[in-house]
Amino acid sequence: MLLVAALIAFTQDATHPSLPFLLSRVAEEAEMLQQSAPKSLTQETLEQRSLMPATRFRPRIGKAATVVQPLRLVVRQIISEYSVGTLKESALQNLTELRQVVSVDGRRVQSAERARHALSLGITAPDDRIRKRMLEDFARHGLVDIATDYGIFLLAFSKRGLENMKVAIAGEEPVGADAAWVLNWRQTSPDGGVLEFLGNQASRRALQGRLLVRQSDGLPLRIQSWSEHPQAGHVVRDEATVDYIQSPHGFLTPASVVHRHIIDGQVITENLYRYEPFKMFTADAEIKFTELETPPLPLAPIKK
Repeated sequence: MLLVAALIAFTQDATHPSLPFLLSRVAEEAEMLQQSAPKSLTQETLEQRSLMPATRFRPRIGKAATVVQPLRLVVRQIISEYSVGTLKESALQNLTELRQVVSVDGRRVQSAERARHALSLGITAPDDRIRKRMLEDFARHGLVDIATDYGIFLLAFSKRGLENMKVAIAGEEPVGADAAWVLNWRQTSPDGGVLEFLGNQASRRALQGRLLVRQSDGLPLRIQSWSEHPQAGHVVRDEATVDYIQSPHGFLTPASVVHRHIIDGQVITENLYRYEPFKMFTADAEIKFTELETPPLPLAPIKK
C-alpha cells in the first residue's frame, strides 16, 4: 500500500519528481534484472564498423613510398547466442555477459542448438576456463575495440551501485513516445564500470552519463555513458547508449546498444548490438524454453 501511495503522489505532482523515489524504482528494476537475467537467453547481432590501417604492402621506391595510406573501413557482422552468468572467482558474484558465436559475416560457425548447450555449460560449470574460452573465441574473429557488459549496465544502478554514484535530476526530454526525466550520474569508483577490450588489454574505468526514466512510473528507458582519458598523446573517448524494453517475463532487457570508440574526435570503431526478445530457460542437460503467450487485448466497452 505504501508503494501504491508513493506512486500516486508521484504521478499527481509530476512537475516536482522525487529523486529518492526515482532511484528506488531504478534499483528495483536492477534487482529484477539481477535475478532474471541468468535464467534467460537471446540472440545477439553485432555489426562492427572500424577504421583499420591500410594493407601492409607499400612500394619501396619513389614518392609513393612516402605517401601515408588512408584508413580503410572494415564492416563485420557477428551473430551469437547470448546469456548472462556469474563468475566463480568474483567475491561479489557479479554478473557478466556470455556469448557463443553462431555465424561470422553470414558464414555459420556452429548451430544455435550447440551454442545454447555451450552457454548452459558455461553458466552451470564450476570451471572459469569456460568463460575465458568464450572471450577468446569472440576475439578470434578479428573484432577490435570490443566493449562488453553494456547490455546489463542497468545493474550498476542497484542499491549497492548507487552508493558509489552521484546522481542529480537534470531536466526532461522524450524517449520515443514517452516523456522522461533526465538524471545525470557519475561513478566515484571504476569497480562498477563497463569492461572494455581495447587491443589485447582489458580495463574498467569510472563512467558518467545520463539515465532517462519514464515520467509516469520511473521505469528506466535509456542509459547513456561515456569516459575520456589520455593515451599515448591522444584523447580516447568511449561512449555508449543502451535502450531497454520491458520483456513479457516482467523484467527489463536490452533492445540495442550503440558503442563508439573515439580517438581525437574521430570515431574509430562503432559497435551496434541488437537483441531478439529474451526467452527463459532451465539450464540442464536439455535447454527448455518457457514461452509466455501474448495476453489478448481487452474488449472495448459497449456504448449504450
